[in-house]
Amino acid sequence: MRIVVIGCGLGGLSTAIRLRALGHDVTVIDKQDQPGGIAQVYRQDGFTFDAGPPFITAPWLIQELFDLAGRRTADYVTMAPLEPFYTIRFEDGSSFHFSGLAEPLARELRKFATDDIRGAVRLRAIATRLFESAFPLAQRPLTRASDAAPALGEVLRTRAYRPVASLVNANISDARLRRVFAIHPSFAGGDAARTPGVYTALQALEQRWGVWYPMGGTGALVRALAQVLVETGVVLRLGQEATEIVIAPSTRRATGVRLSAGEVLPADIVVSNADVASTYLHLVPAAVRAVETNRRILGRTYAKSLFMLCFGTDRQYADLSHYEILMGERRGGLSDDPAARPHLAAGFSLHLHRPTASDPSLAPAGCDSWYVMAAVPNLSVGTDWDSAARPFRDAIVRYLEDRYLPGLSRHIVAERCIDPRYFRDAANAHLGSAFSAAAARGQTGWRRPHNQSPDVANLYCVGAGTHPGAGVPGVLCSGKIAAQLIGGA
Repeated sequence: MRIVVIGCGLGGLSTAIRLRALGHDVTVIDKQDQPGGIAQVYRQDGFTFDAGPPFITAPWLIQELFDLAGRRTADYVTMAPLEPFYTIRFEDGSSFHFSGLAEPLARELRKFATDDIRGAVRLRAIATRLFESAFPLAQRPLTRASDAAPALGEVLRTRAYRPVASLVNANISDARLRRVFAIHPSFAGGDAARTPGVYTALQALEQRWGVWYPMGGTGALVRALAQVLVETGVVLRLGQEATEIVIAPSTRRATGVRLSAGEVLPADIVVSNADVASTYLHLVPAAVRAVETNRRILGRTYAKSLFMLCFGTDRQYADLSHYEILMGERRGGLSDDPAARPHLAAGFSLHLHRPTASDPSLAPAGCDSWYVMAAVPNLSVGTDWDSAARPFRDAIVRYLEDRYLPGLSRHIVAERCIDPRYFRDAANAHLGSAFSAAAARGQTGWRRPHNQSPDVANLYCVGAGTHPGAGVPGVLCSGKIAAQLIGGA
């Protein structure tokens, strides 16, 4: 069958490779001039700024794609393990090195609160049980409530219907450690105070397969997968924006995809890796959407967006690791800066990525490449980023300079800012959300937008806004699910 995939993010790449392996005639289009979706790469003044995910979990999902294409992963990209996974720093000067190894992890716990070691063991056991019951469901379609039944018993036994923060707080007493063990939802755009406790399973996912870095950055992984696409016969058309999924009125089935230049690509099946809300609101006529109506789409809760400052320094800061999570206080520091106050929640965190700690090729000799990332409200709050972006950038730089990167403002020699407008304009993300539909109560599992459209039978959706959710494993699994639903040629 002829299949058109809209969007060349990791979800679209995963889907296209799998569908080609099943024998389909696949064309992938993307409005941007490079693959990767929101995981774009910028090169400036000798620095490579990789704005994609800082590391990879569940690397076997990537291995599967190369295997299906009859290729060896090592011939295309080198995956390097990170140990420890990342460092979490607090403003009192303490730090926690999150490890995948039992003894180093116990050693870190003893630095904070010996009494919490047992609680951490209990929490890890809960995370493991939730992972073992829920992760298989992340790899298959959930279209009815009963499809989630295999995990329901464990969710009830562990009371994982409560928010992640509640589950963590019931087992951990130290305030800092509570924030450490509630960090995982943030990797998928979630808020520990609102994200269902089943997302505690992300801790077990890390522990099971480790945390990995593709040498050259996520962009190198994307380029490798795109190369495999082309080598296996997929047609890749970049710089081609979809403006409509053409629906036959008589059958209410998709017959093709209209491009901005007017060309229509005929299709027996359409897969959208575009933002799921924008897919329905802007590409599928409202007249055929009896289930995914405008009211339903606009009534969902959408995740936060991101503010990212990619920057290069003409010196190295060797005492900082590959990935640092900087925990702000509820009052004090950056949150007291007038430029930052409207954008940061209480107990904020900054995610600081220094890929040159693992891969010096991303910067000139003696230099470092970075990005610092803050979760900020999506565009529903009406922030005027035209005027807010520069002061917010300056506030973050002052904060980093005062606490972690001495002399930073004098050593930045290249930079690029990304704010919610980028996700709205470049990625067509509804409300500029970087993670689409939030991982909130009533929006997980079978209640997330389905991978097969309930209104257009031959339209499928993949990516962060669909089941199973945001994050690299989630979007890769969404491609796996779509391929299962579509089947072989």
